[in-house]
Amino acid sequence: MSAFTALVRKDVRIYLSNRRALLLSLVAPILISAFMGAVLGGGPSKPAAIPIGVVDLDQSTISKKIVADLARDTTLAVRELPKAQAIALVREGKINAAAVIPQGFGQQASDALFRPDIGRPQIDIHYDPSQSMILEVVKGLLTEYVMQVVSADVFGGSSQSIARQRDRVTNAKNLDPTFRDQLLNLFKSIEDVQVRNPEDQHGSGPAQQGLTMPFGTRDHQVTSGERNYNAYAHSFAGMTVQFILFMGVELGIGLLLMRRMGLWQRLRAAPVSRATLLGSRMTAGTIIALILMAGIFAAAIVVFKVRIEGSVVGFVAVAVSFAVLTSCLGLLIAAIGRTPEATRGMAIVLTLLLVMLGGAWIPTFVFPAWLQSFTQIVPTRWAIDGFDAMTWRAQPVQAIYLPVAELLGLSAVLGALAVFTFRWEE
Repeated sequence: MSAFTALVRKDVRIYLSNRRALLLSLVAPILISAFMGAVLGGGPSKPAAIPIGVVDLDQSTISKKIVADLARDTTLAVRELPKAQAIALVREGKINAAAVIPQGFGQQASDALFRPDIGRPQIDIHYDPSQSMILEVVKGLLTEYVMQVVSADVFGGSSQSIARQRDRVTNAKNLDPTFRDQLLNLFKSIEDVQVRNPEDQHGSGPAQQGLTMPFGTRDHQVTSGERNYNAYAHSFAGMTVQFILFMGVELGIGLLLMRRMGLWQRLRAAPVSRATLLGSRMTAGTIIALILMAGIFAAAIVVFKVRIEGSVVGFVAVAVSFAVLTSCLGLLIAAIGRTPEATRGMAIVLTLLLVMLGGAWIPTFVFPAWLQSFTQIVPTRWAIDGFDAMTWRAQPVQAIYLPVAELLGLSAVLGALAVFTFRWEE
């Protein structure tokens, strides 16, 4: 057995012999990945309904229909509540928003449909500021159902409803005469339609339905594979990158501890070259990183149904190139570090910055535009994008050519810096 192989086996065996540390290195990223994946949506499933409260202070036929339509919408989980209780639940974070329909809303909304000059009734929406994206969803659905119900009452309702509107327009003092005549002609046309179609007044005709959205949407998840998106795939990629980097930091700190205890001097006294000493350390680090990645992704595949939808060869190439990068980074940490304590603190901060900018915690698409451009030079993003491409994005092997080349190129730079800056003597 050569000295190089013996040194590699020694480093790998020492790392794997600490079963408690090894178990922690595997369990921690799996648990955090499971949590992050569940938060981001989990496996293929129907999105959870948005919990909101509705306060109907009007209790008119129109307001009750609006509440009923909201309750039937599968996007929402509606609870009709008293105003004080609804606001309290929003404040406590138990529901995301509360819509308060004011007294007189039904009649005022019907009038405002033709008379914008008299002012529009206001629906107050109390929302959780941490759920601000929910606000636009609730407002959009309210707009749809209010328009549908109010227009159904006006256009498809009884002739008395049109007569009431006609009387108000006729008696309006500040209304432009030309606009008044146009509205009166519109009301007469509606009454003529109702006379020709009396069944519509009883809800059997299309007029009773009111104004509805003139289009619908169909949702299609776009990937190169046939399976639906699995949020666990991205979370496992991100957490694997994070904890493998932590492992690289510990390998570097291990070299500093060896130097402090005099073990490095003993190795230097052995008949082995400097290239053998550093090369064996980098090789051992790469092997350990690959072992950890294999264990983490095995749990992802077996338990969380993550699949390599792209190229298996490409996935392995990304894993190997990132393992090499991690090993070279650990060696550089040992080369430039002074004491294990100070070096560990700085290395952990650097690792957390790389992981954060790489999109492991928060997907990069939510970053500001300038930050998205900047993170394209961050190696952790190359690795995460490579794993994503080979798992849920189901890209061909060509998709990882550039990320792998960038990872290996940076590894060569870091490895060269580590060799040239490594202090062989204390």
